Amino acid sequence: MSENQQDEYHDPNRDMRHEAMHVLDTLCEKSTELAHDVGSVTARLRTYRLIRRILIGFILVSVANVVFSYFFFTPKIYRINRDNRQLITEYRILQERIRTAQNRIDNIRQRDNFVYRTLFATDTLSIPGVWQPYAENKYAALADDDFAPLMTDTWKQLDRLARTLYLESVSMDELQRLSHNKEQLSAAIPAIWPIDRKKLRNNHIGAFNMRRLHPTLGIIRPHKGVDLAGRIGDPVFATGDAVVESTKSIRGYGKQVLLNHEFGYKTRYAHLSKILVRPGEKIKRGQLIALMGNTGISSGPHLHYEVIHKGHHVNPINYFNKNMTPEEYDNLMKQMKDITYEKF
Repeated sequence: MSENQQDEYHDPNRDMRHEAMHVLDTLCEKSTELAHDVGSVTARLRTYRLIRRILIGFILVSVANVVFSYFFFTPKIYRINRDNRQLITEYRILQERIRTAQNRIDNIRQRDNFVYRTLFATDTLSIPGVWQPYAENKYAALADDDFAPLMTDTWKQLDRLARTLYLESVSMDELQRLSHNKEQLSAAIPAIWPIDRKKLRNNHIGAFNMRRLHPTLGIIRPHKGVDLAGRIGDPVFATGDAVVESTKSIRGYGKQVLLNHEFGYKTRYAHLSKILVRPGEKIKRGQLIALMGNTGISSGPHLHYEVIHKGHHVNPINYFNKNMTPEEYDNLMKQMKDITYEKF
């Protein structure tokens, strides 16, 4: 057979072998790819299973921790309870220190009222509203706290201490000013009788802040001074060094004199028959300033005498006892009667 014939000749078996070989190669490639895919899926499944186990373990640990914490104290709970006990102890110590400070300032206030102010013959300092408690809404922010009663009580103690400190601070400032002018203050305080006690008719003194029922209104009228019975023309004296502030007649008071003693003191002398001083004139204690009368709304000759301290009317009798013995003062108080020399 020639070469050309051999080239043109095709062996069918060879072609089948080649085709079989090609199919085998394809199957091997597919098998490899499938094996790779199976391995990848297996790895993902293992990862998913591991994550699931971790999550389940975390959930179980959390549930166990909650159950354990409910029935038993954990170290963290022990620390919290220890800190809370320490906090309560510190609050108790703070309250004790506040009480100690309050006792000390109360002692200072006691000496202020009954020692220092007695030396200067001045009234107890009173600041309107200083003792009025704060509104409860100031402590509203503490209401939802477990320790609200303890904290609120502590704050209220601190507020009371602050008010007392403020009051005593103002009082000490005033006493310091008074100490620089002690001699002038001593001469200015209304400390003597405004009339000659021997001329007090029938020993009758109309009491301070005590009045009979109003005949028309049926109410008790406040009496802002004392009534000293006498006779028309009896001398009326200034009870302390002062400057004449007013001599203008006032309805009800009639002819009257108002003296300004400074240091917060003023005195009024009403129902006069004659005035012997003029506004702006400087007056000395014991100086004759007017004559007793029966002017204004009055039912008989008498002197209506008032002492005004820092805008408030005070009982003049408390200033009559500077040179009195206790027995004389007791007798004077027995003379105080619910009488009136003034018409309504």
